[in-house]
Amino acid sequence: MTDEAPRERTADVEARLAELERRVPPAGGDGRSGMEAAFWATMHSIFPEDARRHLKAAGREQLMAARVYLDRWIAQLDETEKEEAEADRTHERIEIT
Repeated sequence: MTDEAPRERTADVEARLAELERRVPPAGGDGRSGMEAAFWATMHSIFPEDARRHLKAAGREQLMAARVYLDRWIAQLDETEKEEAEADRTHERIEIT
């Protein structure tokens, strides 16, 4: 392998990256990346408003399901920590006469 091969490869990668950056729309003033803006433009051109509304509702339902799952997982972790803390506590019986 010569020194020229890595340089050619680097030049090729840089050229491909420049081409990709040229094809991706620039970021807009709304805080979205160019890729995100292109995605939403495609979504709006493919799906009618009713379908987008249903997809948004379905996404919300998925997030709510994930929340239930995570809340249950957290509760189980809390219960395990509580049980371990109680198991580590030792009791000493002191008799008063």
